[in-house]
Amino acid sequence: MGKGGGCVPSKKRQPPATTVAAAPSASSAAAVPRDAPEAALDSAAGESARTLRLYIVFYSMYGHVEALARHAAAGAGTVEGVDVVLRRVPETLSPEVLEKMQAPAKDPDVPVIAAPADLEEADGVLFGFPTRYGAMAAQMKAFFDSTGSLWEKQRLAGKPGGFFLSTGTQGGGQETTAWTAITQLVHHGMLFVPIGYTFGSGMFNMDDIRGGSPYGAGVFAGDGSRQPSEAELALAEHQGKYMAAFMKKLVQT
Repeated sequence: MGKGGGCVPSKKRQPPATTVAAAPSASSAAAVPRDAPEAALDSAAGESARTLRLYIVFYSMYGHVEALARHAAAGAGTVEGVDVVLRRVPETLSPEVLEKMQAPAKDPDVPVIAAPADLEEADGVLFGFPTRYGAMAAQMKAFFDSTGSLWEKQRLAGKPGGFFLSTGTQGGGQETTAWTAITQLVHHGMLFVPIGYTFGSGMFNMDDIRGGSPYGAGVFAGDGSRQPSEAELALAEHQGKYMAAFMKKLVQT
């Protein structure tokens, strides 16, 4: 398994990501293609009767997924009437194992989600995780496995959900990881919200290596040393904004 979740073994250590915590700048006009179909977002411009809450719940071992999560939160934060809650899922590996894997310490400013029941207060959820052989990492799967009480009473039914992810290589699961994750939403009765091609020309750029797909934002982590590009971060920011706007539109209909 690669550091970003693909299948490229390495012992290089991901640098402690002070850059992950940096304020995103991808929301500038230069970062988002001018021909992006903003109508898909602006159709929800009306103010909701109440403040909506978007949960962004993620697992990140080396910081790549966390970088996407922070930029998705920044994008969602630009939508009026939407509050963003950033949470990480519990770690399942011991400190000793994490040390051997050269995983950096997790940022304490992003707390672990207290309980799956916290998702009940969300109006929508974006889940972020690295891939493991074309499926979500075990830490995120363990979190989903702990949501049985929510499933039993269908507490999440009707809520929109989406994914963003990290893989080690271009063939490491940018699409299949999302495919295999959709089953989690289906059993909860949630609505899968892909970004499609709403990012405009940024989805068709062939000049640079870029993770992401119509299913959601993504990053290529390589052996762990590659950091998310501006294009990958901009796509994550767009996804956050898109999901927040979708939530407002859903409530208003």
